[in-house]
Order: sequence, then C-alpha cells, then structure tokens
Amino acid sequence: MAYLVRRASGSIQIRECVRTERGPCSRMLASFRGALNDQALDQAARKAVRPLDREGLVAKAQALGIGWHSSTSVAARQLLKRLRRGRALDPVLVGLLRESLSEMLEMELPDDLDEAADWVGTSDEERGATLRGLLRLSDAIVRSRDARSPGRREPYPLIDSEHRRALPPRRPLSPP
Repeated sequence: MAYLVRRASGSIQIRECVRTERGPCSRMLASFRGALNDQALDQAARKAVRPLDREGLVAKAQALGIGWHSSTSVAARQLLKRLRRGRALDPVLVGLLRESLSEMLEMELPDDLDEAADWVGTSDEERGATLRGLLRLSDAIVRSRDARSPGRREPYPLIDSEHRRALPPRRPLSPP
C-alpha cells in the first residue's frame, strides 16, 4: 500500500511498504514538491510492486493539505483563461469542444459563475497576491477609522432654555 511522507527538506515522497526476507521495508516510489500531480503518480505506478491506488493517494494529499493538480484540469484552466481573455482558438478545436460539451450546455448555471470563472485560470501565486492585497486594504480601512469605540459618544452640548432667557439679546453686528 502506498502512502505519502512529508520530508524536512519540503519535498513529499510517495512510498510503499514491501515485505523482504529481513522484514518490512519502505521504498520511495516518487518525490515531488508542491501539489501532487499526474507525473508523480505515473512515476510511482511504474516503480510500485503492487497496484497503486491513485484515488486514495489523491484523497490523502488533500487531507494533508498538499493539494492535487491534474494535468487535464490544468489544461482546462489554461483553455478557460485564454477564452476569458478573448484569445482565438483553432476552429477544429472549437467544434470538438462544442460536440463534447453539448450535453452540458443544456444545464442551468448559477448566476455568479461568471465571477468565479475569472479565477479558474489563475495560478496560486496570483490568488495569493490578490488575497494579500485585499487583507492590506482591509487593514488600511480599519486603521483609518477613529479609535473611539462605537458605544461612546462625544458629549453633545445641552440647550438650557431657562439659561438662554436670562442672557441679554444679541445685537446684530454693525458694518464698519
């Protein structure tokens, strides 16, 4: 059975435990950095003694926070990114896409899908930079507000009618 191991160097290994004459032994099948991908799984499958449970490894990677990048999903993200930016595609490819997606075109789509589609083709670095920018903006807004607590108000001058009647009437200002 294959499993994932996070190394101190930051790399992640796909390992397999096999039986030997001297007892169980763990073998490294593949090593990668970042998210688990198809290339690492293919390399591990070639070296594995037993059949590799790809879905199980993907689920373990997601549970460990490593993530998963499928080569097909990366290609689909790049295609959507090109389409959202108005770039032209090969007409043959457009015809094949229409044919493949014809059943899905009849489905009802949510209204906010357009806004989410802007982020489909972006990299993790772009998303992280945008998130940091939003956090800096919210921090600047919070810091720009007055430090007074919302429950305390400045004392408002009271109008005392009795006191006002006792004062002499005001004289209009005369021009010089």
